[in-house]
Amino acid sequence: MAQRDPTRRPATYEDLLKVPDHLVAEILDGELHVSPRPAPRHADASTGLGGVLRGPFDRGRGGPGGWRILFEPELHLGRDVLVPDLAGWRRDRLPALPEEAYFSVSPDWVCEVVSPSTAAIDRVKKLTIYARERVRHAWMIDPIARTLEVLRLENGRWTIAATWSGMETVTAEPFASIELDLSLLWEEPSPGLKSEV
Repeated sequence: MAQRDPTRRPATYEDLLKVPDHLVAEILDGELHVSPRPAPRHADASTGLGGVLRGPFDRGRGGPGGWRILFEPELHLGRDVLVPDLAGWRRDRLPALPEEAYFSVSPDWVCEVVSPSTAAIDRVKKLTIYARERVRHAWMIDPIARTLEVLRLENGRWTIAATWSGMETVTAEPFASIELDLSLLWEEPSPGLKSEV
């Protein structure tokens, strides 16, 4: 495990605010992490998933309702500031949206759309913080490999509840009351396109 330099001051929210708007900034374990806005396939996967889930779960159209599902919410969890691709709260835990531009109530579900440049941060640093904050479910989507990995928090540790790939139709917790067509999360790449970072 890497040791943090004790002479280096922890990043502050003021540091985060200085990052240009075209970048995503997060504070994880006292360190400022900056990444580019999502690549097209990344954005397509998160938009597709959000569209599938928001209707029946957030708005209650043709489904059970009872959730708030948001794109790229800013989470203030302890001293950490995270921006998951998608996050969901059960409405009984978040009955009204906050007045602030961020959420201090930890979500019940998060989804990270991983890319080669963010996979280590998403899978190590962010999942550790989500576990500490008792987020019950996490999804990891890889739009290049076309995989969905569903994680469940059990006794403070992440366990893999299920994994799928390709164009399957699946049921995935905590949204298992509907079928999710994975083909809605990615499209066929055009011939000759380079892979995204």
